[in-house]
Amino acid sequence: MAGSAGSTRSGDVLAGRYRLIDLLSESGGGRFWRAHDKILERFVALHVIAQDDARAHQLVEAARTSARVLDPRILRVLDAEEEDGRCFVVNEWGTGISLDILVTHDGPLTPRNAAWLVADVADALSRAHAAGVTHGRLNPENVLIDRYGAVRIIGMCVDAALHGLSPGDVQGDLEDLGGLLHCALTATWPGPSGSIVPAAPRENDVTLSPRQVVAGVPQPLDALWRELDQRGSAHRWRRRGGDHPDVSSAAGIAAELLAFVGDPAGMPERLARAIPPINELRPVWLPALADPLPHDASRDDIPVVPAAGPELETDPEPDPEPDAADPDAAEPPIPLVTELPTEAGLPVFGDEDVTWLRTRSTPPPPPPPFEDLPERPLFAPDPPDGVRRRLPPVPSPTGTGPGATGFWPWETDTGPADPDAPDSTDSLETVPGRNWLRLAMAVALAVLLLVAVAIAFNLGRGRTVLGGEPEEGPDSEATAASRAAVIDGVRVDDLDPLGGGEENPTQVGNLVDRDPQTTWRTDTYYDDQLGPGGLKAGLGLVVDLGEARTVSSVEVRMVDEGTMDPNRVGLHVGEGTTAPTQAPSGEPTATAEGGGRLVLTPAEPVEARYLVLWWTALPEVSGDFRAAVSEVVVRGE
Repeated sequence: MAGSAGSTRSGDVLAGRYRLIDLLSESGGGRFWRAHDKILERFVALHVIAQDDARAHQLVEAARTSARVLDPRILRVLDAEEEDGRCFVVNEWGTGISLDILVTHDGPLTPRNAAWLVADVADALSRAHAAGVTHGRLNPENVLIDRYGAVRIIGMCVDAALHGLSPGDVQGDLEDLGGLLHCALTATWPGPSGSIVPAAPRENDVTLSPRQVVAGVPQPLDALWRELDQRGSAHRWRRRGGDHPDVSSAAGIAAELLAFVGDPAGMPERLARAIPPINELRPVWLPALADPLPHDASRDDIPVVPAAGPELETDPEPDPEPDAADPDAAEPPIPLVTELPTEAGLPVFGDEDVTWLRTRSTPPPPPPPFEDLPERPLFAPDPPDGVRRRLPPVPSPTGTGPGATGFWPWETDTGPADPDAPDSTDSLETVPGRNWLRLAMAVALAVLLLVAVAIAFNLGRGRTVLGGEPEEGPDSEATAASRAAVIDGVRVDDLDPLGGGEENPTQVGNLVDRDPQTTWRTDTYYDDQLGPGGLKAGLGLVVDLGEARTVSSVEVRMVDEGTMDPNRVGLHVGEGTTAPTQAPSGEPTATAEGGGRLVLTPAEPVEARYLVLWWTALPEVSGDFRAAVSEVVVRGE
């Protein structure tokens, strides 16, 4: 197997233990393989170049230098050897997705995920720098993220040697860290090392900052990248106030980024959820099938017809006449089922044989004709003398009760009347108990009417249903505040002292136009940037009442857009006769949280001209954060 690196093939075994499996890449006369260590039964990454290559000696030295760093986030060098005309370096195998593929397929990361990722890489580099080891070519291709959100660094010292670069220095690694931050925030690459990620946009030969490339990048991260960029470029940039982040070392960069992240709990899991399923193999689960039951021949109800054989063939000679004295011999032979003609019908399964339900040979007789019913008059005929008499009852067939009275209950002929029959209908008996039922219903209706009148009278006097005094509940003050009169002539302005200075000022007139269809919306933020560690502490509105008025409550009608997180709004009272221009300080007079109709009611009515509605949390809408308000209503005197 002697020869150059190009002579290696899948299946070759190097050093008697590393079997080459997949060729992952090939460039510059070198090959990168996935191999299998037969001794330790594990996969490894293997770089192979020709032994007479100018980089061979430098590659072995870089492998020895990289072996001095022991950190779980850095893929280790396991072996380095020169044999049979080849020079190869064996590295630990890592699984996951590299940063260049992640941003190319899914776009930039969120600011917190980007800060956490680069902080983890910077912390690992700080340990390597403490051991006197530098990476030399820290680009997005050499940063790996596994499915659990853990970061792995590839090619420590070795990748630079494979590309024919001299051993790197600490300053080059710090500039590449800035490039990784820019790449994670914008999906573009400004670092000094080469990468397949598109280059960051430039203007006047100056690389644009992340905040200039993608809107919504937090100011602390943008300032950190600017500070890193000015260390390796000719142009200078100064932050207002002279507050410079510490970028003198990898440990300082990691500390600055972790300060922005804040609480690190759950960050690896959050970073793992941001990775799309690219080239992910997913198992396919087939539905389970029930085991077949054993066959039970005793339950078969289909007759078995024996196959026709030579012994069943028809004899060409006729059988002799049967003996008339033998009754069994007189029965005709039973024909085989196969000899029966096919006919339409349904099978009828009996105890021992099968018969067929055949169609009728003759049509069934028609049904008897309908008999005409006797004509019956709608009204009984009038008697000649004008007097109707009741017919006597017909005795019951059982002799235990009254019988039928005939078709007409009244006598209409002129014959003699029954002396026992009543002369008129006035003497007929009424149904027993019917008058008592009617009386009970009338009494019940009267009682219900009296109860309804009493309840209406008590409620009209402001009392309870039973006439007692109403109890003062916890919502009494809020109810009284909501019944206060609406203050007219209110003006509203936006307030954004901690950001760009304005929040859609052209829409604030929609808040007091009494039209719920018109709205005012905040700017859209691409991460949860309100509160500690975010872009700013909050944003809000200034409500001008025109003069000092007594305020009982302020109603904010939010527009819900299918959000998961609630709004958080505080009511602050402005002091003095000028409109507030700075962020409010101190505790709010009233707070409200949620969506829909939010009512902010102070414990006691306040007197002021200016009020400040201050948002400290925005709801999440389609992965971003913004709030929408249709109306602001102030109540008081």
